[in-house]
Amino acid sequence: MLWIIFMLLLFISSMEMLTQNRWKKQVSTGLLENCTGCVLCSEENGCITCHHRLFLLIWRDGIRQHGMCVHTCPSGYFGVRGLEVNRCTKCRSPSCESCFSKDFCIKCKDKFYLHKGQCFRQCPPNTMAQPSTGECQEMCEPGPWSEWSACTHKGQTCGCKWGVETRVREVAGAAGEEGAACPALQETRKCRMRKHCPGGE
Repeated sequence: MLWIIFMLLLFISSMEMLTQNRWKKQVSTGLLENCTGCVLCSEENGCITCHHRLFLLIWRDGIRQHGMCVHTCPSGYFGVRGLEVNRCTKCRSPSCESCFSKDFCIKCKDKFYLHKGQCFRQCPPNTMAQPSTGECQEMCEPGPWSEWSACTHKGQTCGCKWGVETRVREVAGAAGEEGAACPALQETRKCRMRKHCPGGE
């Protein structure tokens, strides 16, 4: 009788161990799919800590929080390396595609223009949109006009009734690309030549 009870207990114990091993295998298989690059991983929340070269990306789905280890942070995030953990931190502006820090954007999403680390639908005053670069380009501010030049015609200052005089203004530190955003830097106007050439009629 004792022998039968012993065999029955042994059978029940072995079945429990088999069931437990199957459950552990299923859990570990499921975790491996969601825990690539993880040092610590949770069945409910995914990665908790990552290998030192990877970034921990955390996002929310309702009230649940999920973690994933990535080599580079996705659009709308930037990587922050720390002593204990490297994190992907979200850019503060929703119109920012990539940022250098939480408040400094370096590339905006479509239909937005970048100016001094911020994204705008319409460029601020004294700037103009550059669709090719997705940036707001500052309008250059030229200096004062120079005095009108001498009245000339084909390089001569005499011997003709009408000539042309010119005045110019300069832009301090203007880059070649910024020239498109600058107003006119040179003006000409018709002028009457007042002097007769020496020995002329």
